[in-house]
Amino acid sequence: MGGQTEELANKKSTLGKALTGVGYVVCLVLASIFIINMTMIIKSYAYPDKVPDFLGYKPFIVLSGSMEPEIMAGDLIVTREVAPENVKVGDVISFRVENDIMVSHRVTEIKTEGGLSFLTKGDANVGMDATSVLPEKIEGLYIWRGAGLGRFALFLQTPIGMLVFVVTPLCLFIIYDILSRGRRNKNKSAREAELEAELAALKAGRDGGGNDPPRKTLIQ
Repeated sequence: MGGQTEELANKKSTLGKALTGVGYVVCLVLASIFIINMTMIIKSYAYPDKVPDFLGYKPFIVLSGSMEPEIMAGDLIVTREVAPENVKVGDVISFRVENDIMVSHRVTEIKTEGGLSFLTKGDANVGMDATSVLPEKIEGLYIWRGAGLGRFALFLQTPIGMLVFVVTPLCLFIIYDILSRGRRNKNKSAREAELEAELAALKAGRDGGGNDPPRKTLIQ
């Protein structure tokens, strides 16, 4: 019976550790999303004429299908800041067309006569883009695509989205962590009390044994 109880306690302990580990990972991911999102929101207000970035990386939400099938409408893409002279033919770059309009198209030709410029085209478009891209218009080099994450990213930037997917899970994890720590501390105190009681009992036994009268030895 005692062995079954100990085995059950070990299983509960292992499950608790696993759940705690998963909780820490989820908390880390949510905290990272929160920090990145808040950083970019603050930068968008502080520098309204610039595309907000996080450590040189810029996310863009794709609204058109001009780069299908590689990049679909509704996707979220991430670009990395790049020096214009490092851009090559075949690269997909995100560039500014107007103050608040960004386009991500593939570089088809690089011109150097009269200054550096880039000819671009959407993979799904029939013709080339009407104007060339100047170096100062380049926002970044395409490096990653999250299929369908664009719509989720838009919702995440709203107050409701922040509350539902970031703030609430973080608060729940903090509450769970506080309760878990309290339970662990309570169990630790109970174990310490048991050990102290056992030590006291052992000490009392030793003291009591020393006061016993000496036994007589019979000689035959």
